[in-house]
Amino acid sequence: MAAILEDRQLQHAAEREAAKAVAALPTKLELAHGDTGGAVNRGTEEEDSYCLIKSVGHLSNRGFTKLPARYVLPDPDRPGDGLGTVKLPVVDLARLIDPAHHASELETLDAACRDSGFFHVVNHGVARELIDGLLDVARRFFELPLARRAQYMSPDVRAPVRYGTSFNQAKDAVLFWRDFLKLGCQPLHAVVASWPDEPADLREVVARYAMANHQLFMELMEAALEALGIPCRHSQSLLEELEAGYSQIMLNCYPPCPQPELTLGLPPHSDYCLFTLLLQDQVQGLQILHHGHWLTVDAVPGSIIVNVGDHLEIYSNGLYKSKLHRVRVNSTQTRISVASFHSVPAERVIGPAAELVDEGNPRRYKDTDYTTFLNFLASAEGKHKTFLQSRKLAG
Repeated sequence: MAAILEDRQLQHAAEREAAKAVAALPTKLELAHGDTGGAVNRGTEEEDSYCLIKSVGHLSNRGFTKLPARYVLPDPDRPGDGLGTVKLPVVDLARLIDPAHHASELETLDAACRDSGFFHVVNHGVARELIDGLLDVARRFFELPLARRAQYMSPDVRAPVRYGTSFNQAKDAVLFWRDFLKLGCQPLHAVVASWPDEPADLREVVARYAMANHQLFMELMEAALEALGIPCRHSQSLLEELEAGYSQIMLNCYPPCPQPELTLGLPPHSDYCLFTLLLQDQVQGLQILHHGHWLTVDAVPGSIIVNVGDHLEIYSNGLYKSKLHRVRVNSTQTRISVASFHSVPAERVIGPAAELVDEGNPRRYKDTDYTTFLNFLASAEGKHKTFLQSRKLAG
């Protein structure tokens, strides 16, 4: 962990350089429907149909009292009572990088990854004002007129910028009560210019957070590899790859829903990555499947929620757990969250670490890569199992 202290000293200088780069970018606002959304006629059936595939926020603002049929889940898939809560383990990063407390805090991280697959990180080094600024700029993006958001819609899941609604709207038989903006973050200097330039501070704020967030991910991955017992020469090689690995930020908006008992913001799923880092505002909604029950995650002020992704479960050969989670919505408050996903470069194949496979602990997963994941999303197989289940070996 010695390199972490030096990296943190360099982080602030890097942030200043990113801010300068963002400030130098030209603005680019090419509206598909004009400033007021010309092609969208308020109060008409055509608008309602348009919004079903482009924005639940707009539907919510229209004052609907009944959930549109496309969002109503079958009885078995509805959220149910789900009123219980769960207190996640807390990992203190300041203690993790302190030699005097490193061993005990590493045990806490290791146990969290093996059991719940989720934990809070405190003293993470990401400034409170940056977190608040990010949640604020995300909220202001989703308050933009629909046509100015919809210009970033794309059928290409590899697009560095992608606005949309639901979970996988091209395939969802039932839509989910969420709007999102996906922003690719690697290489950061090359993709920032393609991000929305409204709100005016979006590029600068998200770029600053992307760098601080990636630094935190690297610190957590270094600790996880140590906890798994991966030899230093191998862990360092992987960490070098991750410096330029897959990195994506997702801004999420869950507006008030007229009948929240009939739908979800996101369906049960696990994440395609090594670690996901999540920021959320004061409105609860994240639930995890914990010992067979859907439980709402308790808030820890100032923390960042971290969860193990499919790649880390595969790499650890099942020692670490990528758990199912979902998002509930409510009838009174908008919920804003920002998730970041981190993993190896998209073209890189990942499988169980050789050090974690032997006669007593045989290989449990097939190798995988991003193309395999995209093929899974496009197939009918996803209706019956998760991607992680599709990669498990029999036996």
